[in-house]
Amino acid sequence: MISALNNVEAITIFSDDVAASRSFYISIFNASVLFEDDVSVALRIGTIVINVLARSEAPELLNPAPVAKSGGGASVMLTINVADVDAVCVALAEREVTLVNGPIDRPWGRRTAVFLDPSGVPWELAQELDA
Repeated sequence: MISALNNVEAITIFSDDVAASRSFYISIFNASVLFEDDVSVALRIGTIVINVLARSEAPELLNPAPVAKSGGGASVMLTINVADVDAVCVALAEREVTLVNGPIDRPWGRRTAVFLDPSGVPWELAQELDA
């Protein structure tokens, strides 16, 4: 491991609708806004910064690497460790968040469920099961 790489500071999500993503992260995660402008919003969730950037601005950051087209499928999944997946799923349903799958007991000892943010980024809820 390269020791300089052990301090993840932010996750940038390319969004087709920054305003919808902003509302989603504030409503679902109780995120606080750190910065925002016409094409982005930086939000704090616990110790992580989620930077939501308009997909149209992403090529400037990644050039010459390509940016995935909208709806092109997931290439990342973010996981949140929770004490009770079922209870969190009920709370998400109350906010009209639809699950992609779950809750499911997985063979690797976790109960999981997945939901999507407005840009299609999958978030996994994960609860460790008692052995």
